[in-house]
Amino acid sequence: MTPRKLAFVSTLVLALSATAHAQAPAKTEGGMLVDGKGMTLYTFDKDAGGKSACNDQCAKAWPPLMADAGAKAQGDWSVIKRDDGSSQWAYKGKPLYLYAKDAKPGDKTGDKFRDVWHIVKP
Repeated sequence: MTPRKLAFVSTLVLALSATAHAQAPAKTEGGMLVDGKGMTLYTFDKDAGGKSACNDQCAKAWPPLMADAGAKAQGDWSVIKRDDGSSQWAYKGKPLYLYAKDAKPGDKTGDKFRDVWHIVKP
């Protein structure tokens, strides 16, 4: 194998390996989506068109599931831009949030809050 072909194959293997190991920003536990710490994830009925309607004071009570700068969409997961320019994960086009009053993994005290907040069921 020529050095050029070897370099190409090595690059291809590394790229495929990185793709294979890419992790979703959340997982399923107890029939609902949770973040990496096991905290329940929610959607907000007032969000539309892949855009968050929860900013400022709302985002203090309902912190967005933030995405790193290099985060990439994969499958049902996408990354949206928030009004402040930061990135947030979305599932099936719906931005994802935590609830500040959930104290421990598995809490779902925000479910059906004011009939507009809901746990996410995959």
